[in-house]
Formats: sequence, structure tokens, C-alpha cells
Amino acid sequence: MDTNEDSPHIRAQVEDDGSVLNSNLFLEHVGEVSLTLNSDGLSWKLLESLQNDQDGLSCLGIKFISKSETEIKFSDVYAVEFINWGLIHESVLSNAGGCLIRHESEMYRFTVHGVQRSKTRPSLLVLAVYTFGHKDLRTCHLWVNRINALLKMETGRPKSLLVFVHPLSGKGNGCRTWQTVAPIFSHAKVKTKVIVTQRAGHAFDVMASISNEELNSHDGVIAVGGDGFFNEILNGLLSSRLKAPYPPAPADFVHSVGSNDSVLVHDPNETDAETSCENEDHSPLLSSPRSNPIGLSNLRTEEGSCDRDQDSKFSLPNERFRFGIIPAGSTDAIVICSTGTRDPVTSALHIVLGKRVCLDIAQVVRWKTTSTSKDVPCVRYAASFVGYGFYGDVITESEKYRWMGPKRYDYAGTKVFLRHRSYEAEVACLEVKSEKTSASSETVASQRYGLWLLPKKSERIVCRVNCSTCNTNRSCVSTSVPPEAPSSDPEEQRWLKSKGSFLSVGAAIISCRNERAPDGLVADAHLSDGFLHLILIKNCPHASYLWHLTQLARRGGNPLNFEFVEHYKTTAFTFTSSSDDSVWNLDGEPFQAHKLSAQVFRGLVNLFASGPEV
Repeated sequence: MDTNEDSPHIRAQVEDDGSVLNSNLFLEHVGEVSLTLNSDGLSWKLLESLQNDQDGLSCLGIKFISKSETEIKFSDVYAVEFINWGLIHESVLSNAGGCLIRHESEMYRFTVHGVQRSKTRPSLLVLAVYTFGHKDLRTCHLWVNRINALLKMETGRPKSLLVFVHPLSGKGNGCRTWQTVAPIFSHAKVKTKVIVTQRAGHAFDVMASISNEELNSHDGVIAVGGDGFFNEILNGLLSSRLKAPYPPAPADFVHSVGSNDSVLVHDPNETDAETSCENEDHSPLLSSPRSNPIGLSNLRTEEGSCDRDQDSKFSLPNERFRFGIIPAGSTDAIVICSTGTRDPVTSALHIVLGKRVCLDIAQVVRWKTTSTSKDVPCVRYAASFVGYGFYGDVITESEKYRWMGPKRYDYAGTKVFLRHRSYEAEVACLEVKSEKTSASSETVASQRYGLWLLPKKSERIVCRVNCSTCNTNRSCVSTSVPPEAPSSDPEEQRWLKSKGSFLSVGAAIISCRNERAPDGLVADAHLSDGFLHLILIKNCPHASYLWHLTQLARRGGNPLNFEFVEHYKTTAFTFTSSSDDSVWNLDGEPFQAHKLSAQVFRGLVNLFASGPEV
């Protein structure tokens, strides 16, 4: 084909850096446009038609095409591909009636794959596909090459990912969900190594045994499933790689450590029994100025275990390596809190565009399984929630009805609620030095005891994109291990204790928004502020507890605004049950523990997400 014939259509008006390109091309379902490329993105403008004095094309008063310039930034483009010779459908205006008609032409084509935000749901991302055509093959190749060159300059986008698919997650849609989003990764030229799990604990075993060399060859790991499946993958990676001290504890919290200080995680799939205890005694919060740094000096290392790739290290935190979740579970609270929506396509687009947000992780150490057992410490990690009492019984009961799918939680929750059991236990919380804020009198009064007791009505400074709370006085990547861990100096630690009868004890790492609790357990909990929100629900009448749960299910409700609810913002806590055994809920998975301690690590891992939009 003679290039001179089409040269007027390729006007390389290009600035000194040669970065601007402009051509007349045909845009699918629109017509002939003037397409311009610069370093920021693409913009196009519909060429003047027969009715160039109108603002747009219309038929019977209905506006179809705007002549105003349209654009897409390269930060919202994830792929461009040449699709050879074929039909382009144009929209043109007839002279006679002024109505929109269709016209088809054959030409060479290329497609730009991008992202748009939903106008009604800002957190929802939708696919945007723009197909351009031109009679000249070299013109199309020129555009494809120039766009690809600029896309390669976008930093942080993954090239290779390890993908775990849970085939039975949620309603058993794991494989179907992956098939829906897989083309997005193919278009973006992201290599994916897909593992469909065959049994419980399969993903944990793979992540725990994978070499650092292979792990470093990927830019991240993706979980196609729910919160529990993500927890399994997270624990598989951290169990053998994170070197961190045990949580701090008050002096009278007796650890059953023994001599084995290098113990890693036990089998994450062990089945724990249900237990309960009904007592009514309750003592007020007491201040314990002295504490024992037992465990803080016990730096957990891998000495004595097999050396893992001495020539290849995998550091934590790791800014490059990110986790991703494509929701296919029953609750998907982590995805809702980190992307603002429960949509597999939105999550996939966050991944291929290389979005990144830091996520706090809680370390939970079980010191005793039952009151009489002699155990080695068992370490687990959680990303959303750790709960005991009502929460532990619901997850235990729901395991009996997995065949019901997500509805099992409603059924199990109703059964557990009707029992209305209370649990005798002792909880201790590490103080938090108050920030310089205009605190309410209730908050100030509570700070006399050192612990941050939050006011009943939350100010609801919720976590959003570019959250100032998560980004204040911190960096996502820290050289210390663990990052921003609580002080190990006993002189700087003060503890508050509560011993009595509780309906539930919960520690929210994030807000835990989900379809049953639209604002979450704690509306103003953040993804990466370095705090746990400890919620103690004291024994109360059945009707009062029902009203508390009703407030959780309401958007704009105040579930913490009750006399029997205590809400503490802390970095570490300990728990001892008075019953023979007890079951906890860790990110939707049962975990039996009579005595445990926990602490939060700020920004320990990174997610392919950006936070929910306003």
C-alpha cells in the first residue's frame, strides 16, 4: 500500500520529545475521529459532520454522540492489541431526516482495553473497550507500538502471578469466577500460574514449601475465593518466613513456652471443638503498670529448621510482592474494605493496573489449647478479624452446614443467638498513647488509665483512597521486623484488665464491611493504621443484644453505642478463658485456644487495591 496516499492522516506534529502523535481514524460505533497520543494518554474528538453547529448528534431529541473531546489516561489502560482486517461500525447522520444510521467499513483495527468508573457506584470499575480502524496497516501498527511503549513505562504493574483457585468457595463458583476474569490477565500479558486446590490446606502447603527463588519470580499471589482462603495463603507464606517476636504480655500472663522458641505454625486445618461457659461475675477495668516482656526477647527464627534458599531472600515487608483477592467467597470482607465493592472484575482490574495499598496483619499466638494441655506456641496470622464467644460459636456451627453455602452463616447465627451463652474470661489490653486530637471528655477520662477507650459514638473517619490516617507518620516498607511493633520496654507498657462474663470478644483489624454489616463491625477502622479495635460485649439481656446486632446490620447504625459494649483501640491484647476449652474465629476459620496473645504489625503486607472510593 502506498504510504504517500495516507500520509495526510498521520500528522506527526510532534513536540521536541517526539511524544505526540495525531491521526484521523475511525472509532467503533462513533465514526471518524481525530486521535491524539501524548505522554499522559489518548484523547479523541469527533470530526465535524454535516451539522457542525450542533453540540452533538441526535435523533428525535435523543442525544447519541457528543462532539466534546473524550480521553483515557494510560494509568487506566491495561492493554492494546492489533486485531487485523475487519468491519468497523460507524454512526453517521443522514441528510434527510437527521437521524442516526449505521454504516460499516472494512479496515485494519486495533483495540485499546481500559477502565472506567461507574457513575452510580464510584468504587465499581467497568471494562472500557475502544476499537479504532484505518485503511493503512502501518498506521495501526504505529499506534499499537507507541501505546505499548508508553504502557511499559507504567510502574508497579505485575508481569507474573501465582493464582490459587478454590473450586468450592462460596457457592462453588471459584473456577467459574476465574474463567470470567482470566481474559483480563491475558489481554494485559500477565503470566499466570494457576493452581486449583484439591483439598483443605493445599494452598497453605504450597506457599509454605515454595522456594524463595520461585516466589521472587512472581510479582504476587492471587486468591480466587473468600477471606478464609486468603487467610490460608497468607499463613502459608508468613509461617516460615516472618521473623518476629511474640506479642507482649502483662506479668501475670503465664506462657507455656517451654524450650522450643523456633516453633512455627501448626496444621492450619485442625478441627476445634465447640465450648461455652456461663458465668455472670464481672470486675471493672484495672490498671496494671508493670508487665513482663516474656516472649518479646524470644525472637522467632528458622534456626534448627531447613535453610531456605540461602542465596535467595524474601524480605518482609515486601513492597514489590503483593497479595490479590478475586472475591468468590461467602463474605469477602477484605475485598469490600480494600476496593469498596464485591466485584471480581473490579478486583482483577486493580491487579493488572498494579494498584497497591498496605494492610495490617495481626499475629495470634496460642499458648494453650485447653486449660490442662501442655502445648508448644502455635502462631497464626489474621487480616480482618479475630473473634471469640458468639463469633467462635457461629463459625463452629456453620461448619456443620457447608452444603448450604453462604446461607449457613445466617442459619448458624440464629441458632447461636437463641442460645445466648456468656463466656467467663480475662482480657488485658496494651495502652495506646493518645494522639493530639480534640478528644471528647469521655475519651480524655479514659486516657487516665493509659488505654484509649473510644467514645460510644464513632467519629467515623472512614478509610478511603489515599487515606490520610493510613499514610500519616509511616512508610509502607520498613526495615524493622516486625514493622512498628509495640514497645518491648516493660517500663513503657501499661495494661488494662477486664475479667468477667462476655457474650463475645472481638478484635477488628479492618472495618470488616460486608453485605450483612454495611458499615462493618467498626466503621472507622483502617487498613493500615497499626491498631486493633477490641470490642468487648458484656453479658446483657437477650433483647439488648438483639438490638446491638440490629444496629450492626443497618447502614449508619451505632452498634457500639450501648452500655454493655466496650470499644478499645490498642496494639496488643491477651486472653485467658475460664472454661476448659474455647473456639475463636480467625478470618472465618475456627481456631481453638484457651489462652492466647495477639499483636498487630502495621503495613506488613501489600494488596493489589487502592481503598474504597468516596
